Amino acid sequence: MELDLVDVEPTGRDRYEHHLIKWAPVAAAVLLNDDDQVLLMWRHRFATDTWNWEIPSGIVENGEELAQAAAREVLEETGYRVDAARLEPLAYNQPVGGMSNAEHHVYLARDAVRVTDPVDTHEADSIEWHPLSTVQGMIDDRRIVAGVAVTGLLQLLARR
Repeated sequence: MELDLVDVEPTGRDRYEHHLIKWAPVAAAVLLNDDDQVLLMWRHRFATDTWNWEIPSGIVENGEELAQAAAREVLEETGYRVDAARLEPLAYNQPVGGMSNAEHHVYLARDAVRVTDPVDTHEADSIEWHPLSTVQGMIDDRRIVAGVAVTGLLQLLARR
């Protein structure tokens, strides 16, 4: 993360200074199985003191392809392997466009296979499959609040 104070001069408008938060892109994946269930991780976010269900996601490393980053995060955080070449683009958003260059890239994975225990044991207290039919209610009840998860899951629901 980087915080800058930038000089902005829009065409035909007055010049002004504006703070800009620069982030590396985030890659994430919604894992959907043959039983129409999605894999979610129960975790605590200390910055907001929030417990919620999330999808695997993380920062894209320098030189890493977006789909490769999503597949790596899935493996590290859940112990499931997905084929990066088979990931389907699901959603893209800029979560804080007025003050940040942040980008979220969400993929859909249909071929998840459990191969190991999660490497990042601090990422989740529980990892569970949930019926896709319950996701809208979980969002409504604020059990799913993370922007990247809400975006990806709502996009999946919209495409059904």
